[in-house]
Amino acid sequence: MTKTRDVNTILILASMALVAMGLVMVYSTSYVVAMKRYGNEYFFVKKHLIFITLGFLFFFIAVKIDYHFYQKWIYPLLLLSFILLLALTFIPAVGSTAGGARRWIKIGPLTFQPSEPAKLAVIVYLAYYLAAKKCKIKTFSKGFLLPMIISGFFILLILKEPDFGTAISLGAITIVMMFIGGVRLKHIFSLLIMAAPFIYLMVAKVDYRMKRVLVFLDPWKDSGGAGFQLVQSLIAFGAGGIWGVGLGDGKQKLFYLPEAHTDFILSVVGEELGLIGVSTLIVLYLFILICGVKIALKTEDLFGKYLAIGITLLIVLQAAVNMAVVMALLPTKGLTLPFISYGGTSLVVNMAGIGILLNIYRNREVGSGR
Repeated sequence: MTKTRDVNTILILASMALVAMGLVMVYSTSYVVAMKRYGNEYFFVKKHLIFITLGFLFFFIAVKIDYHFYQKWIYPLLLLSFILLLALTFIPAVGSTAGGARRWIKIGPLTFQPSEPAKLAVIVYLAYYLAAKKCKIKTFSKGFLLPMIISGFFILLILKEPDFGTAISLGAITIVMMFIGGVRLKHIFSLLIMAAPFIYLMVAKVDYRMKRVLVFLDPWKDSGGAGFQLVQSLIAFGAGGIWGVGLGDGKQKLFYLPEAHTDFILSVVGEELGLIGVSTLIVLYLFILICGVKIALKTEDLFGKYLAIGITLLIVLQAAVNMAVVMALLPTKGLTLPFISYGGTSLVVNMAGIGILLNIYRNREVGSGR
């Protein structure tokens, strides 16, 4: 990818290929579970198609709307995201509970996860702040403190749901964006040092989180209990080999690998499509990463530059963490694989993010003075 004009085409093709592959894999991983639970093998894939349709709608809207629009409406966007998370966290009648967590708002037959658009809202805010305060960004009170407070409020609300994985993901995106924006390293390191004891306590004092860490260290020690999902994931990758056992012919999704269509969908990709299938996914995410970086480098105004970086991190960082988790390289977290996993709100937000990236690319020579 040597020419800048290639970015537009490659970004669209890579993201659409991921969406198409996700649709196929959602059906392959869910039809048995859907048939047993609901008597309809297309139950999950039909819902997924609805979210793909919504995703395309937001994608086309985001492509058409000049990205400077978000700069003007950043505080209403933040407030709306904050209210949704606040309502979900503290008003039980509003939120939908599953697996002991209240992370969703039910709208008819569909569920909406406010933490996903909240991540995007925080990214837009950080891009706006880093661009507006570029001359003061190295100071603590006027450059570092306020964005940390704003991000911290959102992270605390997400933790309250609880959703530890999403909170850590948002924290990591915030730190990387602040680093790229020119914040002093001593401020970042000081924050990390102060946060470390709290992160340790949140893990050590919560049984299921500590169990996840112990399982990560040795999943085979309790292969029939806490380590069951991770062990079955590794078995799936081993069974797939280089070429895979064939699309639809995987065995781990047959109630061996719990909820195979969500967080651990990559395991089934590894089993059915093998190393070739997993490598294809990695290459597609790398294309998005390269395109996102090129867009950021070619964009003249700082807001567009930082927004492109943040959206690229939103997609690629989550993909990297999900892959590391299912391959037993990181402790288990509840993060979906972007564009591939069954998970409606994440899919819609990521497709909107691609639309924003394309709009930044098309307006890359427009300065910040508009």
